[in-house]
Amino acid sequence: MTLDQFRPHVQGIMQPVVGLARKAGVTPNGLTIASFFVSVLAGIAFYAGGVVLGTIMVAFNAVFDALDGALARDMGIASLRGDFLDHVIDRYADIFIITGIFAGGAASWPIGVFALTGVLMSSYLGTQAQAVGVGRFYGGILGRADRLVLIILAGILTVLIPVTIFGLNYLGWLLVIFGVLGHYTALQRFAHVWRQIEKH
Repeated sequence: MTLDQFRPHVQGIMQPVVGLARKAGVTPNGLTIASFFVSVLAGIAFYAGGVVLGTIMVAFNAVFDALDGALARDMGIASLRGDFLDHVIDRYADIFIITGIFAGGAASWPIGVFALTGVLMSSYLGTQAQAVGVGRFYGGILGRADRLVLIILAGILTVLIPVTIFGLNYLGWLLVIFGVLGHYTALQRFAHVWRQIEKH
């Protein structure tokens, strides 16, 4: 089970922020675009060695990513275009953030590619389920919300307790975890969709 599955249940918690966003004239697509720009800044910051700024930008990315859908539903304007834009931006955000982390020296490029492909494949299979008529599926051990929370925690630990274990700091080891659990999640989602297809 991943944190993504709890998004519908936090609507009440987020409602005050959603209300403020509406009063300020913020649009759901505006939040989605903002989440893209902060992810770019996060990637650049990690690449330049600015772990503090990178971690803060990832936190903003997480907030904007959670708010855009909540605001769209609250305004009654949730649409396929908005959903499509959100998923495209999320994948680019994943690419910028993870690439920034390993390109900045937290891990070697093979580890970085392993992590990035695990993240992208697990996300792809979550939406591909809908494309084959099974319905969108975000089950498995590691979802996007989990990854963002873990990056924030690893960033904080890297700043507060700057140690390396076998040549990798917390962010580096987190990429190893993303690779392993990302591909495992992809397999979990594949197996689920495969079984569902057989029932159709």
